[in-house]
Amino acid sequence: MSWLFPWFLLAHVLGAIIAFGPTFSSSIIGKMGGAEPQHANFAVRVNRELARQRILPLAVLQGITGVGLIVTGNVDVMRAGWLLVAIVLYAIALGFAFGVQTPTAKKIIELTSTPPPPPAPGSAPSGPPAEVRALIERAKLGGMVLAGLVAVIVFLMVVKPF
Repeated sequence: MSWLFPWFLLAHVLGAIIAFGPTFSSSIIGKMGGAEPQHANFAVRVNRELARQRILPLAVLQGITGVGLIVTGNVDVMRAGWLLVAIVLYAIALGFAFGVQTPTAKKIIELTSTPPPPPAPGSAPSGPPAEVRALIERAKLGGMVLAGLVAVIVFLMVVKPF
């Protein structure tokens, strides 16, 4: 079964590149959407579709190919502390992505899908409602947490420090 190892490794590395590459671009898309409020909903929808179609499915595949690497590489998980920590961080990241980020993005899209009422005559536009601003801040912070988790997991996988 060791002949499968390079195939699992290829799928694992390629999956990581395709899945998590867009993660590091989400902040740019979000910042551009925030700078042009008429495009903010579109920016959130783009990020949500990237997550739905690429990031989340391939993140799940990372676990499957990771198990394949462990089995075909005869890795003793209990003796590889770096791998145990990476697996725990991976589970936390997946849970956070599905349980917090996805519902937050859906709620932002729902709240920004119709334009706000025009401001009263003579008054300046007030920006997005407080609920939307709070959700955007939660999404930003969550994105930073997920990017940090991905960076730590990659570090652990490459350096194998313990």
